[in-house]
Amino acid sequence: MTPQRTELDTSAGEPAGSLAGAVAETAEGLRTHDLRGKVVVVTGASGGVGRAVVRELGAKGAKVALIARGTTGLGAAAVDVGAAGGSGKVFEADVADYEQLRDAAEQIEAEMGPIDVWINVAFSSVFAKFTDVTPEEYERTTAVTYLGYVWGTRVALDLMRPRGRGAIVQTGSALSHRGIPLQSAYCGAKHAIKGFTESVRTELMAENSDIKITLVQLPAVNTPQFDWVLSKLRRHPQPVPPIYQPEVAARGIVYAAEHPERKEYWVGITTAATIMAERVAPALVDRYLARTGMKSQVTDEEQPSGVANLWEPADEDKDYGAHGSFDRRSHARSPQLWLSQHRRPVLLGLAAGAAAATALLRRKR
Repeated sequence: MTPQRTELDTSAGEPAGSLAGAVAETAEGLRTHDLRGKVVVVTGASGGVGRAVVRELGAKGAKVALIARGTTGLGAAAVDVGAAGGSGKVFEADVADYEQLRDAAEQIEAEMGPIDVWINVAFSSVFAKFTDVTPEEYERTTAVTYLGYVWGTRVALDLMRPRGRGAIVQTGSALSHRGIPLQSAYCGAKHAIKGFTESVRTELMAENSDIKITLVQLPAVNTPQFDWVLSKLRRHPQPVPPIYQPEVAARGIVYAAEHPERKEYWVGITTAATIMAERVAPALVDRYLARTGMKSQVTDEEQPSGVANLWEPADEDKDYGAHGSFDRRSHARSPQLWLSQHRRPVLLGLAAGAAAATALLRRKR
């Protein structure tokens, strides 16, 4: 199947230079890649985190190529990009199909120019106990959520390698370090993405390549995922609290696109806590999740019926936007994210403060 491109183009000016030429040093010591006028591909762009990412890219003045399946959501997302200050074109493709994704990328380069950054976001899943998921559902979830990243990375590298530059950003999850009940297919795919990305990263490093690949680990996010992912639970699924708004995730992902040299970024204090707890006391985390993991993922509301995006797009005729049903309970900011992005000046400031305090105490003796 050849991907279809909807004739919707929102423009915000001409491109400005190449990715390699728009580089500056930051206080963090990482290079800053200016995204203004750059061609950035985002998979899963029609809703949720992907939708928030394309808005953030629009505000940076990027030329955004939006890939997803649902025409209504894609069209609305392209309008969002233009309203934010960038330009967007939409390309319908199923990321689980390598040929569709490759054809979409070739169309993007023909119509928008060389791809500078590729951001993988698209996923699907099933909320259910492992034994309640059919082999076909498991295979489809893995094809979208894991192989979609593999195919996207392969297509991006094939196009970037002849130019010797570019950046690839993988949208990960704290669940790539720590699996939880009721999400075995999703957790398995996210673990696979982590291992796959580490392998590709080391290969690029061995080649001394200027193509960078980085991974952004996200916390629980308030997206339409919990309204449109196939669920076999009796109650409405929810993110494991605390919950963050998709704009928090988007800021972390776009920052990673601007600074792709770092291996991995953590977004949200719960992501950091989950990963560290798994490193220190994994057996204790097992017991804790066995007691709380199922209850924490459901609400008291009845399970919605008739919507599931595993096989077909849920936003073919309806725009779900970026946010899910949990706005009242979601955090719009993450101090941890800011500290992570500015860790060098923060550490230097703390060291300077400690030195000054030590000197003051010595004088008083």
